[in-house]
Amino acid sequence: MRQKIIIGMLLLLCSLINIGCNGHGQYRNNIEKRDKNVAVLAAYRHLAPGSKDAMYCSRILGVWEPLITKDTQNRPAPCLAQSWEMKNGGREWIFHLRRDVYFHNGTKFTADSVIKNFDRMKKGYKRSTFYGMDINVYYPSLQQYAKLDDYTFRLVFAEPNVNELYKMTDFGSAIYAPECFAEDGNFKEIAIGTGPYKIIENVLNKYVVLARNENYYGDKAKIEKFIIRNIPGTDARYAALKSEEIDGVLDINAIPPFLAEEIKKDARFDVAVNKSTMIRYLSLNGKKFPFNDLRMRQAVSLAINRKELVHALYLDYGQATNNILNYTSPAYKDFPIEYNLHKAKELSQEVLGNKRQNIVYCINGNEPMQKGEAELIAYWLKEIGLDVQIRSLEYAVLSKLMRKGEHDIVRLQRGLANGDPYQLLHTFVMPGGATNKGNGIGYNNKEVNELMHKVKHIVDENERQKIFERIQEIVVQEQPVVPLFNDVNIVAYNKKRLKNYKPLIYGVDLSKVEFANEIK
Repeated sequence: MRQKIIIGMLLLLCSLINIGCNGHGQYRNNIEKRDKNVAVLAAYRHLAPGSKDAMYCSRILGVWEPLITKDTQNRPAPCLAQSWEMKNGGREWIFHLRRDVYFHNGTKFTADSVIKNFDRMKKGYKRSTFYGMDINVYYPSLQQYAKLDDYTFRLVFAEPNVNELYKMTDFGSAIYAPECFAEDGNFKEIAIGTGPYKIIENVLNKYVVLARNENYYGDKAKIEKFIIRNIPGTDARYAALKSEEIDGVLDINAIPPFLAEEIKKDARFDVAVNKSTMIRYLSLNGKKFPFNDLRMRQAVSLAINRKELVHALYLDYGQATNNILNYTSPAYKDFPIEYNLHKAKELSQEVLGNKRQNIVYCINGNEPMQKGEAELIAYWLKEIGLDVQIRSLEYAVLSKLMRKGEHDIVRLQRGLANGDPYQLLHTFVMPGGATNKGNGIGYNNKEVNELMHKVKHIVDENERQKIFERIQEIVVQEQPVVPLFNDVNIVAYNKKRLKNYKPLIYGVDLSKVEFANEIK
């Protein structure tokens, strides 16, 4: 049976490849009209969703910059804030800003700009396609923010906040020119940032045009103009790349593994990979039978051969894991992957007895790989007494089902907004955690709760690491959700057109991308 599922999946992959290959002709007219001095890329979603999105656009575009960014190890690093000081055990933070920065509209970046951005955050939570803007998440127990001088500001918290730098990285401290804010905190028109690129045109759900910021304080971007298109269909993105209508793909789900392998066979193109902040997992409804029983969650985890899943369906583009903390977090601990069907059957029988249980397994219908993955997992779960019905739904419907608790298993994914282990663990394992509540996980462990409360106020990094490792040990044992694998960031590009097209753990640094040859 397992072999039939894998063969069927491979046939599906081949059909998708053929769809892409047969679509080349429709792009020829567009190619002939292209300005060769403009690099054209594509993503599965629109990377600048606009004025009502909290961030307006993705960090990937290089339009806005944060106070704090992250280094290659996913640790906090300077950006618009050059340095900082933690005082009073984490109750007070002082930040020193860069002095040579201007917004795209020519206004100077100062501490006043930062204060105006905090004023905007105080207006309340705002949704985003990427990571929402919530002052209570990024700056918990914040009592005061104040300008000390033109290039220094201070944050004061009601309780120690020793991991504040992690919370502030990238989406946690995005800075925009105050002039682009409307009264309600949305954007008046186009977002105005300080980054190496600025937006000069944005057509929702079609494309966004970026132009080089000629007054950027750092190294100037190599390419003068980018067009980033929204091409939702996997086969359509593949066809556009193969036909040379676009020069590359980026963002999460840029190109699935099976098409990455096909692209490698064509000498015009190259594929590059890096670790990703994304983890793929199964969310079990821990508030109803049978997953309200620890033994059943453990049985599911033990019954899934994660390494075979990653190898057979994802062609080893990924790393099998049973840890919900993503492998890009500095606090991540690696654990052996246990696949033990015999033990899984024993645990399941303790819960189900000699009966079988019908289970509804929901997947996102917009992700082509999920159906084959679900069929393979359903085969394994059948061995432990679970008869799985697979339902393919839109994500909005999935979210509604989970909020109502009308689900058994849902296949989900989660990105690590920053390297902070506390933030990600909190959302999954604390009784008040957003994912724990919203997804019906129902997880509550007294030792984990105590450790999470304790680690919030510990300054010593070694001691914090020990606590985080203990929390991970418990979570790996109890599996409040069932992690499957850590994703990888896969990008593909036309190497005759582009060079230095290298994936980061999130996106590509567009400012470093160059044309492969002088464009005439």
